[in-house]
Amino acid sequence: MDNRTILLVEDNPSDIELAKRAFEKANIINPLIIAEDGQEALDYLFAAGAYTGRDKTKLPALILLDLKLPIVSGLEVLTRIRENELTRRALVVILTSSKEEQDIAKGYDLGVNSYIRKPVDFYQFVEAIKQLGIYWLLINEPPPSIL
Repeated sequence: MDNRTILLVEDNPSDIELAKRAFEKANIINPLIIAEDGQEALDYLFAAGAYTGRDKTKLPALILLDLKLPIVSGLEVLTRIRENELTRRALVVILTSSKEEQDIAKGYDLGVNSYIRKPVDFYQFVEAIKQLGIYWLLINEPPPSIL
């Protein structure tokens, strides 16, 4: 795991700022990498494009993945993560505003670890981020790396 880094895959600038503030309010100080579209997330994970040369064996401790992304959708990103031997065990939490049952079902079918709807209220969002951080970064025992 890469220094307990969190990869936030989110295209909405307001939601990115909201997430940063929520992490700060929840006292989650893990390094936060932002990917603003699905292709950037894949480039980061697989050390391509702007991230060429990054050690791709150092995976984020947690990937927070929105579904409605430009260029490559969140579900396609999840598919590519699960298809690759190096990343298939990565911890992925879908964090989205989608309430569509088909998105929830498809996310679980593709192997997402958890599906969380973004609360609209800032304080509820902070609490969700706090609980998410406590569980996935402190309590949960991460899977062993492939390498």
